[in-house]
Amino acid sequence: MSYDFSEMIDRRHTNSVKWDVKDNELPMWVADMDFRTAPAIVDAIKRKADTGIFGYEEVPDAYFKAVQHWYATEHNWTPQTDWMRFVTGVVPAISSAVRRVSHVGDNVLVQAPVYNIFYNSIVNNGRHVLSNDLHFQDGTYVIDWDDLTAKLADPLTTMMILCNPHNPVGKVWQPAELSRLADLAAANHVTVFSDEIHGDITDAGHGYTPFASVSDTAANHSITAVSPSKTFNVAALHAATLIIPNENLRNSVDRGINSEELAEPNAFAIPGTIAAYTQGAEWVHELNATITANKQTLTTFIQQHLPELQVIAGHATYLVWIDCQAITHDTQALCDVIRQETGLFITAGAVYGGDGHDFVRINVACPAERLQDGLDRLVQGIHAFQAK
Repeated sequence: MSYDFSEMIDRRHTNSVKWDVKDNELPMWVADMDFRTAPAIVDAIKRKADTGIFGYEEVPDAYFKAVQHWYATEHNWTPQTDWMRFVTGVVPAISSAVRRVSHVGDNVLVQAPVYNIFYNSIVNNGRHVLSNDLHFQDGTYVIDWDDLTAKLADPLTTMMILCNPHNPVGKVWQPAELSRLADLAAANHVTVFSDEIHGDITDAGHGYTPFASVSDTAANHSITAVSPSKTFNVAALHAATLIIPNENLRNSVDRGINSEELAEPNAFAIPGTIAAYTQGAEWVHELNATITANKQTLTTFIQQHLPELQVIAGHATYLVWIDCQAITHDTQALCDVIRQETGLFITAGAVYGGDGHDFVRINVACPAERLQDGLDRLVQGIHAFQAK
């Protein structure tokens, strides 16, 4: 491999949210990788820093062309650059879109268990969460299409937030599923906001499909959010892109992101993103191979040492969803014991809704040595919980 994903980097005392823990603790919770970002991004930021001037920035055409290039070469989709709008983050853009596309008191549909911040963007803006809970069967998750059809048909449902690929269950939605969803949304005048921030991180042979690429119907009834933040571990650059093919919808969302001041980049956001999307492909491919290997290591380890747990075979993200219902239906209590007894900090699934109380989420985007430390602590913590 050309890049080093084995380096054990000490991130303590660096203002890292993830690593703001006690000295003996090992955080494997928040979606933040323990790998240095691609060298091309670091070089681009250094060149910008060397200018010594950090005034107001505008977004050049080169930024949008870089986004277009990435999706054309990596995901077989060439969105037009005039469909794109720069925003300072996917979550602020979701909240802004909720305010623009729906009305106070409307339903915004999600598919639990799902990224917990979606709920905040809905409830904090006076809308109601309506969940089409995913069904867990035969070790995987599937859509309850009858329930989805009924809930999209509810007159108060005006918007859906799709997680594509799905966090936390790691599901890569197939084109046929996305097309069917698009047809249902269009028939019921529901706008789909597709959060595709995890789309670049997939196992070989399991690439994700951008929602807007599956049909004209999907394109015309959707807002797609993409970002290098998860892919390249650059969340603090605060750079994301909305892709909105429908002109009327684009104009409405555009007014929101401008009135709410979400369209002004910091000094490093633009050069960092351009470098990522024009020079970062090989780095991402090697990253994905590393993450896939880590997921396989975790799965084998749990089968051998913790057979009462079940790893969900998701093919996207570096977040692993683990079924713990054989030992508890309260994984918050489980995670509390694991952290207290071993220092391992993982996420209890209840925050994601649905059947999340039976699951935990573990971040495996770290060097193999650190992963093994985490797995050893996991065994110790599970045994301590069972002994109580």
